Amino acid sequence: MTQRSPDDHEATGSASADPSDRTAEPQQAAAAASADPLLPYWVAFSHVPGIGPRRLEALIARGGDVEGAWRIADGLAARCLDQRSLASFLSNRRHVDPDAAMAALSKAGAQALLRGDPRYPPLLRQIDRAPQVLFIRGDAALLAVRSLAVVGTRQVTPYGQRATAHLVDDLAAAGVGIVSGAALGVDALAHRRALEAGAPTIAVLGCGIDRCYPRANRHLVADIIAQGAVVSELPPGVEPLKGNFPARNRIISGLALATLVVEAGQRSGALITAEFALSQGRDVFAVPGEIFQPQAEGSNRLLACGAGVATSALDILTALDLSHVSDQNSLRRQRPADPVEAAILDALQRCAMDTDSLARDLRSPVALVARSLTLMELKGMVQPSAGLRWVALG
Repeated sequence: MTQRSPDDHEATGSASADPSDRTAEPQQAAAAASADPLLPYWVAFSHVPGIGPRRLEALIARGGDVEGAWRIADGLAARCLDQRSLASFLSNRRHVDPDAAMAALSKAGAQALLRGDPRYPPLLRQIDRAPQVLFIRGDAALLAVRSLAVVGTRQVTPYGQRATAHLVDDLAAAGVGIVSGAALGVDALAHRRALEAGAPTIAVLGCGIDRCYPRANRHLVADIIAQGAVVSELPPGVEPLKGNFPARNRIISGLALATLVVEAGQRSGALITAEFALSQGRDVFAVPGEIFQPQAEGSNRLLACGAGVATSALDILTALDLSHVSDQNSLRRQRPADPVEAAILDALQRCAMDTDSLARDLRSPVALVARSLTLMELKGMVQPSAGLRWVALG
């Protein structure tokens, strides 16, 4: 399939510098606290356009390591880079200070994960051109959760809205995380339904990790940071330029076991995500669309080309050999016979809570609540989430 210019993931306006319009608090595990002395230089290189993995490898081969590559003499750099990338490197090196770049990352409340970091997403590590540095705000542990990418058009129809809600609700109830691009339309709805279900959700940005595009989704992105994770291969300060978004889509598909396209027009960015998924050896599913709707032309063509038909979550779970999760989900929906477990489930269905808050809410000993939560997690009724909070899965 030929790549198309994205209509649902492209940038056409300004980005919010803070998704929640609040000052970001530095996290304890922020990048500045990293023990890796070379991390500041990796972060500095992320500020240099035109220096991809191959060019950076050439610089490192000359410099000995990434610090040596950053400090390399101009003449040696000229032997590694073409004229355009050399100009970009030399210009940006004059203006980017590695320590200042780390301070900016800390101020944004973000972390930088190198590809060798054990917290780096295992599925993303497998793809071609995996980012050497991945920036994250939120819960890094969620990057290892089995997830599905859910993408589609910004101009989602009422049918597409119903299909997204139907599928995401059941996937979330089955314990599957949701990855998307925080765009308007299908993306935003998929994230919101996952948040409301207490399921892990990851947003992949096409701008700096401290930015939000589109601005209309700034509150959604703030909620994802609080309950899930927001990631980008772009450091703080990078605006949502149009060219960033096709590359961003390879990360959306790379984080997921498979990609689901709900609605996509002929020139939809969701189709680019599907193409990346196929090139990464991942499955692609599509929702059958109304034949008279232009928003369904691309997704229906995916089906004609062999994409999996998604009319229910079970279609996807079965194809991915996760159908046993659906059986577990039916057990989750049964009210627990144990009164403490039933009370915990009722409380967590209202909102996510930590163990101490649950104990206070239920007026029960903390030890009893903690023991019950452990048993409920084994039964697939609850799972831990960001901020040491628990969420109900059924």
